[in-house]
Amino acid sequence: MIDMLRQPFMVHALVAALLVGAAAPAVGVFLVQRRLSLIGDGLGHVALAGVAIGVLTRQQPTITALVAAAAAAVVVEFIRVRGHTNADVALAVMFYGGIALGVVLFAKASSADGMSIEQYLFGSILTTGADQLWQFALLAVVAVGATTIFRKRLFAVANDEEWARAAGLPVVATNLALSALTAVTVVMSMRIIGLLLISALMILPNATGQLLGRSFRTTTLWAVIVGCVCGFIGVASSWQFDTPPGGTTVLAAVVVFLVASMVHTASTVARVRAARRSGHPHEHHDGCGHDAVLHDDHVDYVHDGHRHTAAGVEEHR
Repeated sequence: MIDMLRQPFMVHALVAALLVGAAAPAVGVFLVQRRLSLIGDGLGHVALAGVAIGVLTRQQPTITALVAAAAAAVVVEFIRVRGHTNADVALAVMFYGGIALGVVLFAKASSADGMSIEQYLFGSILTTGADQLWQFALLAVVAVGATTIFRKRLFAVANDEEWARAAGLPVVATNLALSALTAVTVVMSMRIIGLLLISALMILPNATGQLLGRSFRTTTLWAVIVGCVCGFIGVASSWQFDTPPGGTTVLAAVVVFLVASMVHTASTVARVRAARRSGHPHEHHDGCGHDAVLHDDHVDYVHDGHRHTAAGVEEHR
């Protein structure tokens, strides 16, 4: 570990992984809420075309990729709102057309500049320079800052658009902002995780957070923590075992999710068995379907003619 930290390029890689590990789940949690978990993949396909345009025209690839991904995000939102019958087909044409255009343009650009498309498809975090790190840091601050400041509004719109409209929230503007943040996250992550893998880091930590968190806020916090930890593990493991950092990071996220799933399942089984031993296999809570009755400093629930605590213990006959 000490030898790794002595290498400037590894320090850059670790910082970049932590930035993406924090930003990707912070934006992805709202995509999961809106059931748009795989939108990052589609925007990544279009971003590849933007990168190729930048390389071919000798412009900054990050800027051209961001413009292309942001434009695609706006089109996606427009198609979603209009609700066209062939919306899926339209999105497929745009996404696959984007990656096909990227491949073709990259073939022209790489022959002149010696660049490889694999750097963007699968990530090339170990080649991250100090100048690129500043770009990643700026994009990460924008993504995390915006999702933190507008968290309540983003959650309200993602959870129930009709209620948000009735409450007077700017639904269209909020959705467009989330689409733009998704594009920012995809572009920031393409050199670190890779365009083909970025969706995994936007979704898997949030899936783990849902198992560990008790509220939307704690779920998001857990997702960011898991994303950062997996980013660190991925880079450190790639140094130790000479594996691709992007793929290693995603595999770490998969392992963490599986472990959290097993722990969550074991915990649920233990609670059910404890409730059955107490003679009442039902755990009560708000919305469980039984009448709540205030009793002293706590709430009892009426079930089968008896009052029970939230844990299911019978208190009164």
